[in-house]
Amino acid sequence: MLDTAIYRDALLRRLHQLDTRLHAIEAELDAPRDSDWDDDAIEREGDEVLEHLGQAGEAEIARIRAALDRIRAGSYGTCTRCAEEISTARLDILPETPLCQRCAAQIS
Repeated sequence: MLDTAIYRDALLRRLHQLDTRLHAIEAELDAPRDSDWDDDAIEREGDEVLEHLGQAGEAEIARIRAALDRIRAGSYGTCTRCAEEISTARLDILPETPLCQRCAAQIS
């Protein structure tokens, strides 16, 4: 039987890390801008990178929350596509994954 407490704790730790990172990104994006045009152009490029990082973080947060919902529902570790068991090796690497390796490969 799958010990979901281990995965829940790992997911909650990662959620906290992402939350901290997203707050830092928001603070950086909200920081006052330099009035120098050259510096402003560089800062805008940096902002684009930060926005992409923020979007990736938000997507990961959504996957983590969905995994936590599956833990609460008692369906964690079961592929949401084929209903087969997801290997613990896969869950150890990607605890938020909703798919077994076979289904993930078919989608990619």
